[in-house]
Amino acid sequence: MIAGPPLTDTELPLKLFARGKVRDTYELSKDELLMVATDRISAFDHVLPNGIPDRGKVLTQLSIFWFSQTDTFQPNHLISGMVPDLPAVLKNFREELAGRFMIVRKAKRIDFECVVRGYLAGSAWKEYEESQTLAGEKMPPGLRQSEKLAYPIFSPATKAETGHDENVTLEQMQKALGEELANKLRDASLELYKYASEFSARRGLILADTKFEFGQIGDQVILIDEVLTPDSSRYWDKESDPPKLPEDVVAQTRLRYLTAYLRLVGKPLFPRKPRNEP
Repeated sequence: MIAGPPLTDTELPLKLFARGKVRDTYELSKDELLMVATDRISAFDHVLPNGIPDRGKVLTQLSIFWFSQTDTFQPNHLISGMVPDLPAVLKNFREELAGRFMIVRKAKRIDFECVVRGYLAGSAWKEYEESQTLAGEKMPPGLRQSEKLAYPIFSPATKAETGHDENVTLEQMQKALGEELANKLRDASLELYKYASEFSARRGLILADTKFEFGQIGDQVILIDEVLTPDSSRYWDKESDPPKLPEDVVAQTRLRYLTAYLRLVGKPLFPRKPRNEP
C-alpha cells in the first residue's frame, strides 16, 4: 500500500520538538520524546516530492533491532517501540504510527557525527585523492577507490543544522569537547562498527562505513537517533530542485530497504499472511 502524506505537526496532538528531513520528533514529557520516521526521502538537502513506501518503518525497525543488539555494551535512548506504550492521547493514531515510532529518553545531543570508515569511499576517497590523508591521518600511497582499509578509521564530522556536515580531525573534536569525551566517543564508535560489520558480514552484507550520534543524560553517554540503517542515495544535481522519482525507482528502492532488513534481522518486515483454507 502506498503511504499517505507525511505526518505534520498539526496531525499529532503533541508539541513538536524537532522536524528533520525524515523524522518528526514530539515531546511526551520532560524526559521522553516520540520519534516518528516518515516515508520522506531527501537528496542534497531537498525533500523529494514523493516518498518511499515503508521506508520509515524499515528505518525504525532496523534501529530498534540494532539498539537491542548493542545495548549490552553501549547504552542508548530507546524506551519502547510497542504500540500499547503510546500515550492515550494518540489512540486514534495507533495504526498510522505502528512500526514507525520510538519512545526515547531525552538527551543533550553532542553535535558531532561519529563516522567510522572501513572502506575508502565517498568523502574519504575525495580527501585521500587530494592529500593522501583520511580524517587528517596520513594513509599509504596507491590505495584505490572503495578499497578495504587495513583497519577501521574514526572520521568525525560537525553536525550541521543546514547544509552539509564538515569532516574534522580527532584533534579538532578533542579541542571542542575535551579529550576524555572525544576519546570515549571514538572508542564507542569503533566498538559499535566492529560488532555491526562482523554481524553484517555473516548476513552477506559489507558495512563500508556508518555514522553514529550520541547524547548525554547527566554524565552518561548514550547512543541516540537512528543506528546502522541504510542511507539514502543522492541522485540529483546539487544546484537544481530534485525531480519526482520515477515509480520504478521508488519500487526498487523500497525493495532494497526491505531486503536489507530481511538479511540483517533474518525475517521479513511484513510476513506473508496464511491463505484461508477452502
